[in-house]
Amino acid sequence: MNSSRGPRGAHDPRNPITDEITLAAARLVVEEGFEYAAAKRRAARDLARHGGGRGGRAPELPANEAVEDAVREHIALFCAETQPLELAALRGVALTWMRRLAEFRPHLAGAVWRGTATRWSSVHLDLYCDDGKAAEIALINAGVAFELAPGSGPEEPVLTVNSPCRELGEPVTLHLHLLDHDALRGALKPDARGHTWRGDLAALERLLAAAEGPA
Repeated sequence: MNSSRGPRGAHDPRNPITDEITLAAARLVVEEGFEYAAAKRRAARDLARHGGGRGGRAPELPANEAVEDAVREHIALFCAETQPLELAALRGVALTWMRRLAEFRPHLAGAVWRGTATRWSSVHLDLYCDDGKAAEIALINAGVAFELAPGSGPEEPVLTVNSPCRELGEPVTLHLHLLDHDALRGALKPDARGHTWRGDLAALERLLAAAEGPA
């Protein structure tokens, strides 16, 4: 999930078209597991296909924070009973892999970190490596099958793994983003509201402990 600045909120009466895209994107995120950028583009295309927009001009896409607000509202209305259990299951998968890949400084990102994930969401782990090939070799040596795909840049490949999840009764898609170690400092900057976009193993363990409550 990329950090977008200056959110207008999930519902902006000054820009009803952007607001419509926000709500449609939120549905795609919750119900089909879209990532935010893809959900916004798909929602904008669907709106244009059905005659939305102004004079053929490309609509303004909402900030990620605005989509996230709408996602939380959608979850509260339609998934309040199931989503917490699904989120806990996905965070459990993330915990297992972060411990397994601890040498590569894993940080959990995306909806699983931010608390808006459902069973359709993927788990995104950012690995800050001195040598990205070492992570690939570690998976190969462990007998883990993965697919290699380009990331946001040629030097940032993504390893995709299907990880079993007993709680959900089906595999979870795990994306391992191989990043340069020097990128870690900038990655920890908060969003416009002061919330972090990712967290390390200790931070995830604190989240899980807080969710369980006192013993």
